[in-house]
Amino acid sequence: MTELLTAAQMRAIEKAAIDSGKVTGLELMEWAGRGVVEAIFEEWPELGKRGSSPSRSREYLEKDEEGFRAVVLCGPGNNGGDGFVVARLLRERGWAVEVFLYGDPEKLPPDARVNYERWVEMGEILPLPEGTWSPHCDLHIDALFGTGLTREIPKAISYSLSYLHKHHAHFVAVAVDTPSGLCADSGRALGVSGKADLTVTFHRSKVGHYLSEGPTRSGKIAVKDIGLPVPAFKDEAELLAWVNNPKRKRPSAEELKAETDRLASEHKAVVRLVAVPATGPWAKIRKGNAGHKYAHGHALILSGGSGKTGAARLAARGALRIGAGLVTLGVPPSAQMEVAEQITALMLRRVENGDGLAEVLKDERLNALCLGPGLGVERARELVPVVLRAGRAAVLDADALSAFADAPDQLFGMLHETSVLTPHGGEFARLFPDIADKLNETPTKGPAYSKVDATLEAARRAGCVVLFKGPDTVIAAPDGRCSINSAHYERAAPWLATAGSGDVLAGFITGLLARGIAPMQAAETAAWLHVECAREFGPGLIAEDLPEQLPAVFRKQGL
Repeated sequence: MTELLTAAQMRAIEKAAIDSGKVTGLELMEWAGRGVVEAIFEEWPELGKRGSSPSRSREYLEKDEEGFRAVVLCGPGNNGGDGFVVARLLRERGWAVEVFLYGDPEKLPPDARVNYERWVEMGEILPLPEGTWSPHCDLHIDALFGTGLTREIPKAISYSLSYLHKHHAHFVAVAVDTPSGLCADSGRALGVSGKADLTVTFHRSKVGHYLSEGPTRSGKIAVKDIGLPVPAFKDEAELLAWVNNPKRKRPSAEELKAETDRLASEHKAVVRLVAVPATGPWAKIRKGNAGHKYAHGHALILSGGSGKTGAARLAARGALRIGAGLVTLGVPPSAQMEVAEQITALMLRRVENGDGLAEVLKDERLNALCLGPGLGVERARELVPVVLRAGRAAVLDADALSAFADAPDQLFGMLHETSVLTPHGGEFARLFPDIADKLNETPTKGPAYSKVDATLEAARRAGCVVLFKGPDTVIAAPDGRCSINSAHYERAAPWLATAGSGDVLAGFITGLLARGIAPMQAAETAAWLHVECAREFGPGLIAEDLPEQLPAVFRKQGL
């Protein structure tokens, strides 16, 4: 797991480092600028070779004796200060650099002002043009507005910024921290937002890089170290304790109180990016099939009627492949022959109605259940209460969620801490309409309400783990734990958007629950494996292929 930061958390970490006396704001700005230049040459080595032409440079551009050309757009805050450092470093490498400033230089923050004056000694600073324009350059640096943006991009420059990023096919575009106009906490555009080929951020990636429009507007993410400490936070309380450590230098008691109050009001939960599954689940998976099959759990997947059993069979196959010792399909009489003809390693039990399910659940070895895929709304209304009364680990997906769209509180009253809900956007809106409305509002100021905020609120309301599906899948628990499983950047798997893939994911979670893995870890691990299986297979994937990739994925993880 890798912690992602909100804008407020990043500011607090920087301030704590500066207050400790170990680093100055000017030093942080210098390292940030150097990190941007370093990332550019790592991504496009040809830009570091004098006389060569970048892969996206204007073909008609005539090089002058200074070689490459860069345009740097600087804003009125410290993001603009980073831009001045970048401009200076590129000029020192022999580049021709044009610098444009939006705002009054007399109002720049102190550190940004120092770097403004350093650049003035080297070159001219022009006011940012308004309206449509397209500079002739090889490299375009967006250092207008970074993580500190809390309002819409001013209209005076929005048209210019929009035009630039619509017509940048002949130069490479690099954003400092975030493309201007993108909310660092939500990944949502505050009015017009820029678009980059590469976004260089510092210390840690920001939550917004992985949500909503963040991945498509950020291009590729490069994280650069600027000399800040890298603690691992277990929760928000630990983060606040670190920031407010009384041993750290503080200017005054009043400022310390103000900082504590601000943190309490601004800080959101610590969000983690699901990168490599936790060691706990991995250790349980590593046991393989050693020992008796019942030692690895027995999952029950409930199916719909005749002609509607495919989704449940996909979920069951996923549960079996991921390591459940036994998997049984519970089917109504009308579907028994259909299912029997389709399965081998899976088992079959007749489950006609709620009474029949209650009878089956007398077998206490059935320790994890999945219901929803292909179940049918009417059948779900009858069976969901029986499952939840049994108090066993349960994954509710698809029809099991839609069945309570007209009475979500009825469902929430039955859920327990070992339940997992796996809604897609439509199902989420039906269960949590007020939360969905907030998420769908057009943001005008930041930090904007995000998918992380929405999923955390939903998990608290439901009292169980909620996995809000999408390429930016967010997983949250009622206690405030939250993670993002991103299928973007180097983990992009667009072919995962295929019928039945969500059913397989539900089966993966159920199989891990059967193995005794806690709901939050089961959801995180299953979501990570789901994407890895898609990447292992590649284009042409259909849902049936996903479970069959697990052995190869496990081998790559040394299991």
